[in-house]
Amino acid sequence: MVDMTLVAAVVLAASVTFGAGPGATPAVAAEQAAAAAPSVAAADLAPFVGDWTLTLSGPNGPASMDLSVKTEKDKPAADLTSEAMPKQTITDFSMADKTLVMGYSFTWEGNAVSAVISLTPAADGPMKAQIDFAGGAYVMTGTAAKKDKK
Repeated sequence: MVDMTLVAAVVLAASVTFGAGPGATPAVAAEQAAAAAPSVAAADLAPFVGDWTLTLSGPNGPASMDLSVKTEKDKPAADLTSEAMPKQTITDFSMADKTLVMGYSFTWEGNAVSAVISLTPAADGPMKAQIDFAGGAYVMTGTAAKKDKK
């Protein structure tokens, strides 16, 4: 469960951190980044497709989130859910070496907040996971465990 002080810290940091240019909002900056980002090839996405449990820790403590990565109409798609926030639809995808990078933004108490989820396969052990809120203002790190199909 995500502590609401976490979200408040992210929103406060976001209000200080963002500055994509005069009159630009975080949502506009995220859209511009998404438009410039290359598409992720199906072969690159394949190791990440499925339902995942993210077990993360940040300055305000632990959190658990569910991430579903899939392909819709030949394009990557994902949803992030947690007990503390409504479902977040993720549409911004790119690859950085072997890391899948997924970006989205959400509104919290009237403020737009950007977030970037990174999943990196580990040579041994579980996949590494990170969520970076507001351009590094609040970072959570941990692991991603693929859920068993039932």
